Order: sequence, then C-alpha cells, then structure tokens
Amino acid sequence: MLYKVTGRHVKVGTSLREHVERQLDAAVGKYSLRPIEANVTFAKEPNGISCEVSVHLSTGLTTQSKFQSDTAQTAFDVSCDRLEKQLRRYKRRLKNHHNERTTPVAFSDEPSYILASQETELEENEPDTLHPVIVAELETRIPTVAVGEAVMQMDLAEAPLLVFRNERHGGINVVYRRDDGNIGWIDPKTD
Repeated sequence: MLYKVTGRHVKVGTSLREHVERQLDAAVGKYSLRPIEANVTFAKEPNGISCEVSVHLSTGLTTQSKFQSDTAQTAFDVSCDRLEKQLRRYKRRLKNHHNERTTPVAFSDEPSYILASQETELEENEPDTLHPVIVAELETRIPTVAVGEAVMQMDLAEAPLLVFRNERHGGINVVYRRDDGNIGWIDPKTD
C-alpha cells in the first residue's frame, strides 16, 4: 500500500509516520480488502490537532475518518479506530448480501468547479451578473455502481451525498442523506 502522511502546520516525524503505517496495516489487514493508497493528513486546529485518514480500496471504494485531539497520535488512533469500524461494516455488508463483484468498479472523470462565495446584503446589493467567479477547476471521479453500492460508499465516506453512474441504465444518479436520517435517491428519467 502506498502511504502519504502529511502535516499542515504540524511536523510529522519518523516515529509518527511508522506508527501510522503499522496501525493502518493492522487495521486494513484484518479484513484483507487489498488497499491501494492511504492518505493521512495532520493539521493544526484552534482546539488541538486534527487527523484525517482516507484509504482507497481496490474495489473502488474510499473510506474516510476524521478526529481532533490534543495530540497527533491520539487523533490518529481514534481516526484509525473509526476507519476500522467502517471497514468492518463494509465487509459485513458484502458477506450479508452475497454480492461478489467480478469486475472492478469503473470510474469516469468529470469536470467539477469551485465557485467563489459572494457575500452581499440581500436587500440592496444585488450582483451585477449571475455569472459566478470560478475559483478552481477539478476533475471528480464518478463511479459506475448499483444503488446499494452507492449508498454503502456514501456511508463509508461519511459524505452527505454521492453522485454516481447507475450500473443498470448508465444514467447519472444521486443518493443523499435526508434530514430525517433516511436515504434519498435521485434517478432522473432519460427519454
């Protein structure tokens, strides 16, 4: 597995890097999920140090966890425990559904944009144009999966929504977490 351990305003020493690699190997190795890449980012926050862990699996799924604590090692340990819990749930779901994917998940790279926020007073300062300023242009990977797998991937990533290409008909779909805790699914009709 390829490790990328970085720090933003936090120095990442060799002992912390070795601890991260050992713990992630142990956590992911329990479930033999063939990880490809692990990204661990430590960042200085006003109330301590945060640790964000992201592991990309060969099946195309990405698991993420984040925690903030007083020390970098504690933040990582809790993040790693959360990641391990996600992997355990994922493995259990695969066993329960007897869903063995014979081919890897296909991805398509689509453009995505970050727009500048325009903080204006609503009553008097109306924007001159309705063309927002594009701050960044990126590429977003959109998986081609079944609806159940999309919901599983959204849960594992602890994301509020997931855009995916429906494996059944090839159309773009969205699953999202509703305010009432249920999952919403947008499946536009293609004529």
